[in-house]
Amino acid sequence: MSVLIPALTALLAAVFTVLLVDQWRDRHHGFQLAWAVGTLCYTLGSGADAVAAAAGWSEPLYRTWYLAGGVMTAAWLGLGTGFLLARTRFGYTYAALFLLGGLIALASALSPKYAGAGPLPLAYAAATLVAAVAVFWLAYRWSEAWVRVAAALVAALTLVGIAIAVTMPPLPAPGYSLSGAGQPTGDAMPASLHVLAVVMNIPGGMALLLGAVFSAYVFMPKHRVMAYSLDRGQPAGRFLANLLLALPAIAVNLVASLPAAARDLLAGRLHSRVPATLLIAAGAFVPIATDSLSVAGATAISAVAKLVGIVLLLAGFLVSTEVFREVRVPFTSVRLGATGRARARERDAVAAEAAAAPAEPGRR
Repeated sequence: MSVLIPALTALLAAVFTVLLVDQWRDRHHGFQLAWAVGTLCYTLGSGADAVAAAAGWSEPLYRTWYLAGGVMTAAWLGLGTGFLLARTRFGYTYAALFLLGGLIALASALSPKYAGAGPLPLAYAAATLVAAVAVFWLAYRWSEAWVRVAAALVAALTLVGIAIAVTMPPLPAPGYSLSGAGQPTGDAMPASLHVLAVVMNIPGGMALLLGAVFSAYVFMPKHRVMAYSLDRGQPAGRFLANLLLALPAIAVNLVASLPAAARDLLAGRLHSRVPATLLIAAGAFVPIATDSLSVAGATAISAVAKLVGIVLLLAGFLVSTEVFREVRVPFTSVRLGATGRARARERDAVAAEAAAAPAEPGRR
């Protein structure tokens, strides 16, 4: 495999990490720090791939590639999106994704295929199910603390993954696993890490994708075809029915809103958060889709997909002027773009997100 693609992926991910750390250093927002951890993991995973392409695989490179790229990246990127949307009802979605991850871990605990994982799948299931309940309850109470619960779980599972990767015995020779196309696969890793990768990737990857689409929907002109309400003052049965209706309703309303969004785009009136978050959604979707193909054996496109993914994510970062109000030479005071108008738009965007949740909770 050519070293160019994973090396370029690692370079772009490293640049992204520097930009995020610099933004966090200046503004101290949780989403910047969580995304920085995610892009750092992206850098390490792709960097291990690049070094292996140039010098050959070894067990330390293989462990780094799997832990950073296969276990941690999606979880931390998704958590960053959770922090960005902490003031909205996105906590319900995160709770559902934790629930799904916990159920998969529970199924893994009962599967002979993962018998070598011991009690860890049950522990994963218990932790994610408890987190799902806590996140749901806090989101129901309109508390931003739900994202701190999510962060605590992701951080704890990350430490578990690092402990397993560092302390596990040497892998069977040659110490790594490659597909017929020369791409690394996770087949040589122990079952405990396989299950952990699923538990972290499903909530993280889907939160990044769905959160970006949801954020685009929040900031585009609305044409509501399907109505629903998540007002907690309604009877429990009606609330649960509306909760189940919310996802298809948002999807239908999003599609119905696209013509008006296109007109605003052509007229120069479209909120810049819309194209930015759609780029982020595409950047999440491409690796998720190709990882599914890799499971089916089509591993050759995995490296290309990771490059496309980081290009789209970085493009979304740069377009989102309302979140990142200026471009600055990292770790200096040299500002390449900082206008009062951009800062005003950013304040308006943050205020809109904060105000919309209590004012119009049922339509988000």
